[in-house]
Amino acid sequence: MYITAEHLRDEVIRPTLTYLGAWSETLEARLLSAAIDGPDVGLFARSGDGLGLYHITPAQHRDIWDRYLAFRPEIASRVRGLASQRAFLSNPDHELRTNLSYCTAIAWLLCERAGLGNQPLPAAATAPARSRAFSLR
Repeated sequence: MYITAEHLRDEVIRPTLTYLGAWSETLEARLLSAAIDGPDVGLFARSGDGLGLYHITPAQHRDIWDRYLAFRPEIASRVRGLASQRAFLSNPDHELRTNLSYCTAIAWLLCERAGLGNQPLPAAATAPARSRAFSLR
């Protein structure tokens, strides 16, 4: 199955960021670029230990919950609301590979925690990202 960058932006990234109260054009572009500019693009892609569209490692995933969301219960509740009801409890890392909104939320949190949220992308990173299509394998 193929999905365009525009579809990913319009149907996944923007609605997820809006739901989280975090949407900005800069942040949307950053997440889109992170999703489609990787060497091994796709929902089930593995990059080293990274999982899913944004290549988030299980260690990063646990750390964002243990050291960031644990102290922000309101946003933690919203992020948890994006996850599957039962599957998340038995294998939370699986959500990074199978749930586009959830993995987008976790990628946003990683950006926020690193202070990259609304910093502009380098010009070279934004132009090709908007027109490329990629395969969800």
